[in-house]
Formats: sequence, C-alpha cells, structure tokens
Amino acid sequence: MASDWATFGADLHLDLHGTTGLRTGLMDALRDAVRTGRLAPDTRLPSSRQLASDLGIARNTVADAYADLVAEGWLTARQGSGTRVARRAEPRRAGPGAAAPAGARRRRPGGPAHDLTPGTPDLASFPRAEWLKAARRALTAAPNEAFGYGDPRGRVELRTALAEYLARARGVYASPERIVVCSGFAHGLMLLGKVLRARKVREIAVESYGLDVHWDLLTGAGLRLPALGSDERGTRTGELASLKGVGAVLMTPAHQFPLGGALHPDRRAAAVDWARTTGGLVLEDDYDGEFRYDRQQVGALQGLDPERVVYLGTASKSLAPALRLAWMVLPEALVGEVAAAKGPVDWHCGALDQLTFADFLASGAYDRHVRAMRLRYRRRRDQLVAALAERAPDIRVSGIAAGLHAVLPLPPGTERAVLRAAAWQGLSVLGVDAFRHPSTPHTMDGLVVGYATPTDSAWPGALEALCRVLPGESGESGE
Repeated sequence: MASDWATFGADLHLDLHGTTGLRTGLMDALRDAVRTGRLAPDTRLPSSRQLASDLGIARNTVADAYADLVAEGWLTARQGSGTRVARRAEPRRAGPGAAAPAGARRRRPGGPAHDLTPGTPDLASFPRAEWLKAARRALTAAPNEAFGYGDPRGRVELRTALAEYLARARGVYASPERIVVCSGFAHGLMLLGKVLRARKVREIAVESYGLDVHWDLLTGAGLRLPALGSDERGTRTGELASLKGVGAVLMTPAHQFPLGGALHPDRRAAAVDWARTTGGLVLEDDYDGEFRYDRQQVGALQGLDPERVVYLGTASKSLAPALRLAWMVLPEALVGEVAAAKGPVDWHCGALDQLTFADFLASGAYDRHVRAMRLRYRRRRDQLVAALAERAPDIRVSGIAAGLHAVLPLPPGTERAVLRAAAWQGLSVLGVDAFRHPSTPHTMDGLVVGYATPTDSAWPGALEALCRVLPGESGESGE
C-alpha cells in the first residue's frame, strides 16, 4: 500500500547513499545515526516490515541489516522489546581523534559538576503536589471567560490574592487595582522603561553592582544609567540630589544584589525624600524579600510612599523562574500607562498559571512553602559559614543573613585565579566583578555563591568543591 508509511508505527529518517548494495547502505546509515548521537541509546527502531515499507525495499534486506548490526553490537534485539539502539559510550561529537577533557565523563552532560551560580532557587524543591492540587481547584472553578484574551493587568483573582499577601507579609500598600501582573521581573522592567521614556525621562540611576541584563533592558529603551556609589551602609542615595537629569532609581533595598547588604534606614528615607521633592520614582526590586534568617524581614520601601515607589516582586526566587510570574504594585497615576504599554489584552501571562498561583496564595500553600525553604536555605548558609571557619578561616561571608546567595570577599587580586581554580574543579560560580557597573571602579574581589541553586544531594559536593578553591585551604592560593 503506497501510504502505509503514514498510517502505522514510528517514523525513522535515513539517507541511503552509495552503490554498494541496499543492505550495506542501510547498515552504514544506521551506524552513522548511532555514531553521531542522532539515534540515542535505547531508542526503539521500526519493525523490519515497517522500515522496509517506508524505504521501499525488501523486508529481508532490513531484517538482515538489523541482524548484522546486532552482531556488531550497534543494536540489541529481545523478544517483546523489539530492536533498539545499544547502550554504548557517549557518541563522539567533536572531530576525528578529539579527546574528552580529563574528568568529563564524571560530569553531568551539558553542565558543570557543581553549580553555585546565584539567582536560582533549588528547583528540585518546587512543591509539585501542592501546585497540582491548586491547579485542579483553579481549573475546576475557572469561569469560561478565563479562557479568552485577558485584562492586560492580569487576572483579578491573582491581583486580589497578591494584594492581601503583599500587605500582610511585605508591608506593601496594595489594592488589586494598583497591581499589574507580568511575565517575569525583566518584563516588568521593560514595560517601566517604555513608560518612563514616554514620560520624557532620560536617565535612571542604578546601584554600582547589579545585573547587566536589567541595565541592558533600560539602555535599550533609550535611557542612560548613572551609577550610585555604595559603602557599608548600602547605596549612597544622597547622591541622587546631584544627578539633575535622573527621573527614577532602580534599587534592591531589602537585600542588595549581589553585595548582600540591607539599605540603612536613613538612606531608605533619603531615596523617598528625593522622589517626593523631584517628582521622581523609586523602582524597588524585592526579588528575595521573604528570605531573612536572623530576624524578621524588613518591610518593603514602598510602604513609605506608595505614590512615589513602584514595587516589583517575582515568584522566580520563591518558586521557580519557569512560572514566568511577577507583579508590579504601581502608583495610581502609572497604572493606566503601564497597562497600555503591556497591550490591549494579556498576551504574556497564562491565565491558568495565574489562577493556580492565586489559589496557591489564598490556600496558605505559598506561606508554607516559603517557610520550608527559609529553613532549608538558612541551614545551607549556616553550613557555608561553618565550613569556611574550618577550611578557610581567612574568608568570611559578608552582608546580612538573607536571600539565596552569599558574597565571600577575597584578598585583592585573587578573584580571577580563584575562578580559574573553580573551573578546573568543575565548579560554576561567579565573581563579584561580573556584576560591577561599567562606570564603577574595581575596588573589591570576591565570589557570589548561590547556595540555593544545588539540590540537597548536590549541595555537600558543591560546598566541598568551593572550599578546595578558596585561598587558605590546605595552603592553596587559588592557582
């Protein structure tokens, strides 16, 4: 039957080249597909009857080719399991004769052996069972209109749940009408950059250390980004008064990223006073505000003046970045402009995820999850501090006991050497200099250690690898 290939079994694409015979050509094509990794180990191949029909050749030709490749060890054939690709060594993807680096076989394919990069929670701890329960409840209760194009501000159920939670847990002055849901912090920042540029703002002040991806979003909107200095009391917000062209400032006041300090109360007040006096705005990035370990967390800056502070929060650190859920609590005058910048309908944020998160918040599951992760991350930070005291006593964790990362100041001039040593250990970790604003002079060396990133089982190995590369460990200097 001419159309059998389209009506049964699984497809297998093979190019039969050469003039040495159909069976030899078929065997060469299968070997090449296995050798290059296109057919992964344990992949089930089509039956000889199906493949013969697809290729337009005799079934015996395919059966003989399969039998020869089984004998050579390329394939396996077992009763009831069919013909499969044998489990061989990893395919060679480099050129002929290329050798894998020492230790490569012991590492995870596609990633480092140990990952301490900051900015990601323990993804293995995502509360799958509770999220699934919330999703079922949300889907059952969802009104029909929830499956259409939505309000650009986001689902009212989520905005209502967020308003209650943020007021209770972060001291934010919030109402559902002031909240706009967005698909991640970067999306919110992009919208704000667009709105501020339309308002004729030309400059936004930023902290001397931060994320270049955020800076790039703002410069992409046509904004200039002068950097404020910092010291042991945090960002020097008093410098705002001397920056005459600045219309807003982007800050992480509860837990500066990445340096790890909390903004001093006087400087919090100074930032708000500057905004009131000049008509400017404070953009408050509260990326990990729920995670304070040595005391009750400091309330959001937004509570000091809801009409001059834009509060930005996200589920990326508390739950998972893949949810693409974040939110802005806006001054009343900005709500319409931000909603208009987002578009006439909600193109970005899936309604079902919003409804699930609303249920997750309202049921108390989010509070329970945050408390559980707070204990877990605090335990890891304590283990980091204890390991440093024992293995590298000259290295101390700086900043407050909070968040998902810690900064380890290093002796001057050693950051690059320690990062090279970390790479040799298969350890992914970033240096402080990776977060320095281009206009900020190099004044410190250090590591930014994301202790929340590994799973519980991977954390001890990552901590051990970190200790091995630090100056002072067993006489090592990072080289």
